[in-house]
Amino acid sequence: MAAGTTTGARNLTQGPIASTLLLFAIPTLASNVLQSLNGSINAIWVGRFLGAQALAATANANIIMFLMFSVVFGFGMASTVMVAQAMGASNVDAARRAFGSAVGFCFLLAMAVGIGGWIGSPALLHLLGTPPEAFGLALVYLRVIFVAMPATLLSVMMMMGLRGTGDARTPLIFMFVSVGIDLVLNPVLILGLGPFPALGIAGSAAATAIAGFVSLIGLVCYTYAKELPLRLRGGEIAYLRPAWQEVRVMLGKGLPMGLQMIVMSASGLVMIGLVNREGFIVTAAYGAAQQIWTYLQMPAMAMGAAVSAMAAQNIGADRWDRISRITGYGMLYLLAITGAMIVIILLFHEPLLALFLGHNEAASAAAWEMQLRASWSFMLFGLAMILFGVMRANGVVVRPLLILIFTLFGVRLGFYYWAYPHIGAHALWYSFSVGSAASMVLAAALYLHGGWRKAKLIVPLHEEECRESVHAESEPAGRIAPVG
Repeated sequence: MAAGTTTGARNLTQGPIASTLLLFAIPTLASNVLQSLNGSINAIWVGRFLGAQALAATANANIIMFLMFSVVFGFGMASTVMVAQAMGASNVDAARRAFGSAVGFCFLLAMAVGIGGWIGSPALLHLLGTPPEAFGLALVYLRVIFVAMPATLLSVMMMMGLRGTGDARTPLIFMFVSVGIDLVLNPVLILGLGPFPALGIAGSAAATAIAGFVSLIGLVCYTYAKELPLRLRGGEIAYLRPAWQEVRVMLGKGLPMGLQMIVMSASGLVMIGLVNREGFIVTAAYGAAQQIWTYLQMPAMAMGAAVSAMAAQNIGADRWDRISRITGYGMLYLLAITGAMIVIILLFHEPLLALFLGHNEAASAAAWEMQLRASWSFMLFGLAMILFGVMRANGVVVRPLLILIFTLFGVRLGFYYWAYPHIGAHALWYSFSVGSAASMVLAAALYLHGGWRKAKLIVPLHEEECRESVHAESEPAGRIAPVG
């Protein structure tokens, strides 16, 4: 069965690259924006209705949630690449095998995390140094979130698998479902509107949990109703038992990808610590600027995921002649979208900053200085993410991780400590650009001269599959295993 002839799949190996990539990336970008807006609005509900202590409680719980999602994101990206390579090689059965193992493994992991998280929530919050006045609220919130963990993580894994088939539309639909339910139920369950009891902070967590379960059930039903390519029937249900070769890919390739997110977050925490040394005004300004920068990072994440899936399908189809153009268009779109966002942010910085800082002129002026000097760095960093995404499509993940560690900690912090005696706090904002430029240069060097095209993510088919394959003597497209 040819990739792309299955219902719901998009063939990313044929046709015009520019329009195909853009139409594939936009739903992923919209999903990222929806998630961030949902988090921001929920924080507003909690802060307005329950106060600062409740907001601090959710912030502490969300740190733990982010660590969990970082790991699952890595596993999800690994499954996206496996599925995409198999679909590109016109082997839907191999895609289902990879997807089944990914979902089965994620379910076992999510159940262990959910149960362990419920039991260990007090210890986790103590480890984070949660303030005593917020501890009780944080414990309630975190435990309800851990109950929802299996549904939430399975939804993420399924959505990323579907993107590997070239289907970015279905994940966006159910992101709308999840976010819509969460936004409506948050104030209802917090305040006890209508027939519902007032649950306080537990209501906020319960709204997120309900949204996750409903979205997962809807996604599964939709997958079977529409006969999407990754649906499992009959004997294929056995694919949900994690196979060692697929699990080895997710561990060997997924963990470094998850660590990339953790490294970026850890770098952000270090920067916050340095900013705090500059006093309350600068800290408040940085908090406002960071809220805006969150959206500047989204094109890089969305376009990086899109080029990775598209490149993986083309690698699976042995269409290496398209890889350079996929990379080029990805970089052009990244520059255009992020550049336009930066221009808008700088032109309308006063009303945007006022959303977070009110009429605090000192903080607004400090935030403007940060934006003027650091916003452009997100274009450079985005270009590195595009290059990493393409190389990730062939299983190269450790070297990008090492580059990030070196540039975000070695280069960025090294520049800060060298420049601070000369230019003061401006060294912080310029360090963004210096670190991002270093990431881009090293990513480009790895892309051009790193030999990543010689990596192999695919191993031979099973014997019975080889007998059925017309192309038994060519590059096989069966089970997938890591190399190196």
